[in-house]
Amino acid sequence: MDPEPLPTVLYRRARFTTRLPVAYRYSRAHAWLAEEPGGLWRIGLTKFATRMLGEMVDHGFEVEAAAAVHPGQILGWLEGFKAISDLFCVAEGRFAGGNPLLKTQIEVINHDPYGAGWLYRVDGTPDAQSLDVDGYQRLLDATIDRMLEREHDAGPPNPAR
Repeated sequence: MDPEPLPTVLYRRARFTTRLPVAYRYSRAHAWLAEEPGGLWRIGLTKFATRMLGEMVDHGFEVEAAAAVHPGQILGWLEGFKAISDLFCVAEGRFAGGNPLLKTQIEVINHDPYGAGWLYRVDGTPDAQSLDVDGYQRLLDATIDRMLEREHDAGPPNPAR
């Protein structure tokens, strides 16, 4: 039996559309946090973040299981076709390990970012600066508006360059 789908809200701005799980917390760095039983938080990248990185190709963690972690700490790295990014912690507590599925199926991050494509778990609490779904939608609005502004200011591509 398939699990019940998560309640979501539709988000649409410019050429970007996604469904955001309502019960998740979100970081300003475009990660999501889902509470699990026993004080665990499952953490992954939002669809916006995966779109900016492109198709995922590799990842690695630089912290051991049970190590103390804090918001802003670099936990490892993530490589997509478009960019390589440090993987920052968005919770306070103990590192509970990475998603074992990513060792053989890293593409699941792009195909199921809010489900099977989670990155790591932390036993602890979310960053105090994390946002609810409404706050994250406002952050996305501002981020996308800045991107559109830069695109507009740059003007059309110049084939002579």
